[in-house]
Amino acid sequence: MEADELLVLVAGGDQKAFEMLYGLVSGPVFGLVRRVVRDPAQSEEVAQEVLLELWRSAARFDPGRGSALSWVLTLAHRRAVDRVRSARAAGEREQREARRAHHTAFDQVTEEVEAGLEREWVRRCLERLTDLQRQSVTLAYYDGYTYREVAERLSLPLGTVKTRMRDGLTRLRECLGGVA
Repeated sequence: MEADELLVLVAGGDQKAFEMLYGLVSGPVFGLVRRVVRDPAQSEEVAQEVLLELWRSAARFDPGRGSALSWVLTLAHRRAVDRVRSARAAGEREQREARRAHHTAFDQVTEEVEAGLEREWVRRCLERLTDLQRQSVTLAYYDGYTYREVAERLSLPLGTVKTRMRDGLTRLRECLGGVA
């Protein structure tokens, strides 16, 4: 029996006809898939999927549009190309994710190092201030007090604290000019 006749019988659910058709087309299907996919294990898997699809969709075969073997090989080629595209897309996704993870780790380390260097620079610049300037700036900017609260804590007039803050911030800006 020819593949065309067998495929028509398979469309009717004839298992014996499917066994015979399987014997006729499994070699060419695997060969075609192997040339497209290249990986032997993947090729076997795709060939099995094609032959399973052949059993399920045999009723879609139209003998007026071509031979059974060309229809089956068209199914095989499409499935093999889909597998290659899917594998390529998965590989590209993994590469993008790996690059993203690598850059994130690098950026995080860089930011931590830079932040540490900046903190050290600020610490050194704060040491260059007078005691009242350093106390005023520290209370206001590190401890979160308002100028009025800083004045109360240091038992100083508000105007004096404002002057110390202005002078201290000016000196800090000049000192930190090399960082910014």
